[in-house]
Amino acid sequence: MTRQLPEIHARPLIGGEWTDRDLERRNVYSPVTGAALGSIALCDSRFADMALSAANRAAGDWSHTTVFERIEVFEKVKQVLAARRDEIATVIAYEVGKEFAHESRGEIDEAIAHFDEAITGCRDLEGRLLPSAVPSCRNYAYRVARGTVVAIQPWNFPIAMAVQHIAPALAGGNTVVMLPAPTTTLSATLLVECLVEAGLPAGVLNLVTGDGAVIGDALTRDERADVVAFTGSTATGRLIAANAHNRAQILELGGNGPMVILEDADLDKAAEGVVMSSTVASGQACTSAELILVHSEVYDAFAARLVAEVENTTRVGDPFDEQTTMGPLQNESTAIKVATHVRDAIDNGAKVLTGGSPLTGFDTDLYWPPTVLTGVTNDMLISRSETFGPVMPLQRIESEDEALAIIDASEYGLASSVYTRDIGRGLRFAERASTGMANVNLPSVWSEYHLPFGGRSGKGSGTGRVQGRFALTDVFTELKTIIVDLGQ
Repeated sequence: MTRQLPEIHARPLIGGEWTDRDLERRNVYSPVTGAALGSIALCDSRFADMALSAANRAAGDWSHTTVFERIEVFEKVKQVLAARRDEIATVIAYEVGKEFAHESRGEIDEAIAHFDEAITGCRDLEGRLLPSAVPSCRNYAYRVARGTVVAIQPWNFPIAMAVQHIAPALAGGNTVVMLPAPTTTLSATLLVECLVEAGLPAGVLNLVTGDGAVIGDALTRDERADVVAFTGSTATGRLIAANAHNRAQILELGGNGPMVILEDADLDKAAEGVVMSSTVASGQACTSAELILVHSEVYDAFAARLVAEVENTTRVGDPFDEQTTMGPLQNESTAIKVATHVRDAIDNGAKVLTGGSPLTGFDTDLYWPPTVLTGVTNDMLISRSETFGPVMPLQRIESEDEALAIIDASEYGLASSVYTRDIGRGLRFAERASTGMANVNLPSVWSEYHLPFGGRSGKGSGTGRVQGRFALTDVFTELKTIIVDLGQ
């Protein structure tokens, strides 16, 4: 390892004060080295109560700040994040296992971009003067903060996905109680330090730490939370939706990133896109390609190209090694799930073209190679569930209608992708695909920071949209109508 990391001992921030009040602590271990990186305080329901109380107390003053005052804070946050970029990226690399130079550093760049989008969004929040049937009346409608937001983040993008919640929530004039995933609380703590350093007033952002089943449940059940924002698994998202049933929600949940390779596709470009979609974040992204539907006419040729692309462009190893393109999986439960899905596929007739088992010779057992499987069918576990690892299961199709039917039947509906040289055909396919996002001749993980990001209604990939102005206008603010009688 070429970078040193001091131990970090995370604790809650409530009402502007860092405190743990003799709470029990738990060590956080690196998937890279297996060594302890530090520890987190395990908050209980008392801390949920204190954090929500602090956020509610701060809500009035923060909601009455001007847009330009909020923008001033955000500009300072961007400067602090940029100055601490390598420091925070180092923690991400150790805590998540992401390759350092591009993925870990890139996550800080993404966070800065989301603050930029929040600046643009709050500056563009507009109201309306609506017509009245009464000559002396004036009807105003404009957006106001909803109040206090509970924001719960996953471990795979601990900074970027935290900022996807925090930036638009604060931009809209809300206060926030933030709960990061316990295994990536250390990097999330550094993010909160950046906002404090930038001058965010006390109580506007509160951090609680610990297990979601304890502190997350207490936060989302409490009706002092006006909005609940969550990114994570479909199963947990459903529990949170039930807890917050009568309040505004934004839920960004699981996906299996179906990528469809039609018979007229550019196979080299498609192979490049599949590898990118299956190996970014070691395949631990909700839009990762985990259902690859290949037309029978090009199935064998594409499989050969895909294996060549894997072997020529990927290297699993130390996240700080300049030659590394992919680090380890983040945790043991994910590694077990990947192994279970691969084994089930093999036992039911699938063939391994490359990869297929954990790599040896590293400090942990979490290093998985990019794995290509052929002969995958709908009845295999890997086709029905979210694998969340660098596995590329190739399933044979005979037509685009068959591909669409498979996508429709899936529990998930987050992102999809289709490859074809016929752009009109690709657009028609994308319009019919039952996913919230659909790309043509681009990887399933492809997006831009200002574009709406979220799942198809009625499926298990969530509700609402993050990124750009959409969370700000659709979830974190609401319309208020004021009618004024001017008199005679």
